[in-house]
Parts: sequence; structure tokens; C-alpha cells
Amino acid sequence: MGEDSQDLKGKIIRPADLVNYQDGSVVSRMLTYTPQGTITIFAFAAGSGLSEHTAPFDAVLQVLEGTAEVSLEGKNFDVVSGDMIILPAHIPHAVHASVSFKMMLTMIHA
Repeated sequence: MGEDSQDLKGKIIRPADLVNYQDGSVVSRMLTYTPQGTITIFAFAAGSGLSEHTAPFDAVLQVLEGTAEVSLEGKNFDVVSGDMIILPAHIPHAVHASVSFKMMLTMIHA
């Protein structure tokens, strides 16, 4: 896990293996950051989450492991491993993990 993003280029990786759960916390690891967008992996301990917020760009949340509740403009969605949800720019959203949960977030800077 000590590899930086450059060390991951040109290799097969398992995104869920790049971050570990930490009790009571949300752990993240940015895989790439360019002017066009970012890719970040998150590990949520059971009971943790991201409070309601907005982002200046569209983002794609892809569930890698576990289940979570995503709130999007006040509507709740239960997401499970393999699901994706598009979070539109400037729309309030939140994530809550009732069980341990990992996701990949791809933000498109456009």
C-alpha cells in the first residue's frame, strides 16, 4: 500500500485493496488528479459517512464493497457492491455507511 499513484500506472490493480478500514473514520486515497478530473478510493468504517455537501463538478460514485445509503437532494438510495450513481454538480448529497463500505469516486472537471 506504500505505492504512490505513479507506481500504479500500467498495472492491474484492485481498487478496494488500496485503502483499509479504520475504526470510526473515512479513509481516502487519490489515485489520479488532473485538470480533467480525479479518481479517489474511500473506505468508510461502519457508522461513518460524509455529511451533506455539494461539489462544483459531476461525480460518479461506484460501490466497490459493502453497502451504503446515498442521499441526493433529499432522496435516499441504498447502494450495494457493483452499483454506480451519478452525483450532479451543485446538488446536495451525502453518504452514510451503516456497515463497512468502500467506493471509488470519479470527478469530472468540466
